[in-house]
Amino acid sequence: MSLPALLAGAQARADGFALTIPEDWHQGRTAYGGLSAALALEAARRLGGAALPPLCSALISFVGPIAGDVLVSARVLRQGRNATWIAAETGGAGGCGLAASFVFMHRGTSRLALAGHAPPAGFIPLAEAKPVKLNAFSPVFLAHHFDLRFAQPRGQAPLPEICWWVRPRATEGLAPETRLLLCADALPPGVLPLLDKRARVSSMTWQFNLLDPAPATSDGWWLLRVAGEHAGGGTSSERLDVWNAEGAAMATGMQAVALFD
Repeated sequence: MSLPALLAGAQARADGFALTIPEDWHQGRTAYGGLSAALALEAARRLGGAALPPLCSALISFVGPIAGDVLVSARVLRQGRNATWIAAETGGAGGCGLAASFVFMHRGTSRLALAGHAPPAGFIPLAEAKPVKLNAFSPVFLAHHFDLRFAQPRGQAPLPEICWWVRPRATEGLAPETRLLLCADALPPGVLPLLDKRARVSSMTWQFNLLDPAPATSDGWWLLRVAGEHAGGGTSSERLDVWNAEGAAMATGMQAVALFD
């Protein structure tokens, strides 16, 4: 069941909505993080209404497993002239599973303009990219809900980074930022090529900044790159960058990942 279908069947609540997450969205014993984050964002958007500015930044904590029947709620933290802060939570029988803080902001004019997020050198163009072959260790949500292609040329030695073309299969009726958030967490941690294929990983926190107030791409494809910048003590600090099919930077972020190898 796609995200648009899940939202269409959700039961409205005073501060959010309730729904059931099917197993085809699972990542181990919990729901895929991008789906959980997108649900929280939709609760925040519904609370804010039509006058809500575009999403600018998100701070997300993956607190615990989310599966089955869940309740997604939101509340306004502050509403100013240019920006609105909304907190959202997703939880179920086991308590809070995800806590998020979203900043929605009207973009203004500024004398400062920096553009330092070019696509990685030598990435494979979409038309030449080959499909990612999933295996028994791959999360089930990838096979059911995403199209994936390799964007990183094969090297002689493994590197702590992964670069894929990613396209969610169903996004009808979703806001542009929800579409992007849904697939932005689809890649494994960048350090995974250095680990055993059976190693267990779990996202802990995620900061996600939109560089364009109306992210858009051609034919639904996004270029995602995640890189492990530091690892030790059972954790990894990861950087995420997202470009559209035309090579324009759309988002950047940081993620803390727990490693159980």
